[in-house]
Amino acid sequence: MSDPVLARPTVVVIGGGYAGVNAAKALDDVADVVLVEPKDAFVHNVASLRALADPSWLPRIYLPYDRLLASGRVIRERAAKVEAGLVTLASGAEIAADYIVLATGSAYPFPAKSDVDGTADAHAKVRAAHAALSAAQRVLLVGAGPVGIELAGEIKAAWPGKHVTLLDVADDVLGARFRQDLKDELRRQLTGLGVELLLASPLRKAPPTEPGELQAFTVVTESGTEVAADIWFRCYGIAPVSDYLAGDLAAARQADGFVEVTPFLQVTGQDRVFAVGDVSTADHKMAGLAGRQAQLVAANIRALITGDGELTSYQSSPPVIIVPIGPDGGSGQLPGSDDLASPERVAQAKGRDMMVDRFTELLGVAAPAGQAGGSGR
Repeated sequence: MSDPVLARPTVVVIGGGYAGVNAAKALDDVADVVLVEPKDAFVHNVASLRALADPSWLPRIYLPYDRLLASGRVIRERAAKVEAGLVTLASGAEIAADYIVLATGSAYPFPAKSDVDGTADAHAKVRAAHAALSAAQRVLLVGAGPVGIELAGEIKAAWPGKHVTLLDVADDVLGARFRQDLKDELRRQLTGLGVELLLASPLRKAPPTEPGELQAFTVVTESGTEVAADIWFRCYGIAPVSDYLAGDLAAARQADGFVEVTPFLQVTGQDRVFAVGDVSTADHKMAGLAGRQAQLVAANIRALITGDGELTSYQSSPPVIIVPIGPDGGSGQLPGSDDLASPERVAQAKGRDMMVDRFTELLGVAAPAGQAGGSGR
């Protein structure tokens, strides 16, 4: 008979993105960890726009889960229904759980995030979009937030001669949370590259083609400005993935899909169910914040398992962002600094390697031969 004192509790982590892999890895030594994820590889979305402009990056950002866990396991399935203590998979199989971590993140329009589960198919979709983009002379990007700015920079770095129009309904780039001098600097760099900015310019109608489709069209803004393009991409529209919640957990799901959490990142009304990353209401939606939340949740679950120590509350971050504009440009707003991050600092922190190394290390994957340290352009 097994000794119940020595039995390891089961922790089911739903979702294998930035929050999920960090939480699963951090608990692998103290629990039987089950990571449930429909994709066959971790996708380093931070570098997805770089991969669109330069598909040689694809092997560096699709990283298999094989070496993530030493003791736990990864189940390639979708969670169809999650209740306190029980996870039901799309196949109908059930997993009893002592603790559950909701880390399903959010959906976002391609190419910033992939909507394809298989790596080979995802690569093929990116390569097809790259071919279409390569053939286009005029590109329209709808949404001048971080994704639109970064994609404009990637396109201009790869194809300096293309005409890129960055359009938004807002009257400035980036969003209200960030400093005006940062927005001014990003606009200065974009216009210096020849990017056309159309701000405070809602469209009368959406483009008549699908995003990423190579076909000439013209759209008109509410003010009457005509914009001609050969291809366009949608660069806005985050949607939390939480439709699988059932039972008592469904009560914590807000009308907008985000999951309410306590200061300890427990799902509201639950002691042993936690939510981290984009799916939760805890903080703003960034990969770095998701990883930090995952580490805190792992520490809190460890404290509950061992009975050693009290739970730690999560402290929201001050506005912080790094926005590359190509491998060597961009700027950022960092906590505790009155100065903006210089292009060189942005390039060192993110723009040149897109933070790939830290995730190949986390996943235990060696960088593909010939890829380390260079963009391949």
